[in-house]
Amino acid sequence: MKFLKVALIAMVLIFAMIGVLFSVIFVAMEFGLLNVRGTIDARNNSIISIPEVKSGDVVERGDEKRVEGEVVADLSCISGSEVCAWYEAREWEVVAGGLSKDKEKIERVARETGVSPRLIASVIVPEQIRFFTSNREVFKRYFEPLKILGSLSKFSLGVSGIKQETAEKIEIYANDPASAFYPGEAYSLLLAYENIENTSDQLFSRLTDEKDHYYSYLYTAIFIKEVLSQWERAGFDVSNEPDIVATIFNIGFSGSNPKDNPVVGGTTVTVGGKNYLFGELAGLFYNSEELSDIQK
Repeated sequence: MKFLKVALIAMVLIFAMIGVLFSVIFVAMEFGLLNVRGTIDARNNSIISIPEVKSGDVVERGDEKRVEGEVVADLSCISGSEVCAWYEAREWEVVAGGLSKDKEKIERVARETGVSPRLIASVIVPEQIRFFTSNREVFKRYFEPLKILGSLSKFSLGVSGIKQETAEKIEIYANDPASAFYPGEAYSLLLAYENIENTSDQLFSRLTDEKDHYYSYLYTAIFIKEVLSQWERAGFDVSNEPDIVATIFNIGFSGSNPKDNPVVGGTTVTVGGKNYLFGELAGLFYNSEELSDIQK
């Protein structure tokens, strides 16, 4: 009897401690004391590393110039001016460094898919710059980790920001000869899974691998290939129009409507104090001398 009483008291104490622990965690979460850098940060920092440059008592981090902890100006230009060309912005400098590190991966994907390395990179550039400068990134930073356990359809993944639902469509079209986007039989093999169970989880892991961006580039390249295939079947060749390809990449498959004189568009990307359309910025990079070792 005494043993049962002791055991009962012990159980009550254990549950009480658990209750206190959960209460403390709840309060800490409410006040943001447990906020950590989410997977979006880890993904972006793997291709974008923000340099810290010290000049006297001025410390520049990203696009903010601070003196004694106060924001003085929003200067993203390397020169320190308020407005500059996109290729003179700090954002571009760090994106370029990340793409250079991934050059071998990009070239491997290019060989496997037949999509030029520079065309692949051209859709990455505005996406990464947008990740780097957009205020919406704050939102994604806190909410994307929670979506790992639920629906991922509204969140962008990988270095090219592909949504999971878009990646699933890429897989479907690569396996459907009847689809207007069908790129040919070789591409389904590149996307095949060894284990056909839990492919949704495997897809998420592919696109969010922080150490190896191969699949991010692969899905990006096959998306491009599928869109090019659709336009070729309709009698249009946009393989040398990176601004159009990037516009469609930004909008999604639903925005791919083959026609004469397609219009460059997409979301607005602000860099160096200037606004660019997503497709426009991709085209400017593609036709520039920047990262010339990433070939067309």
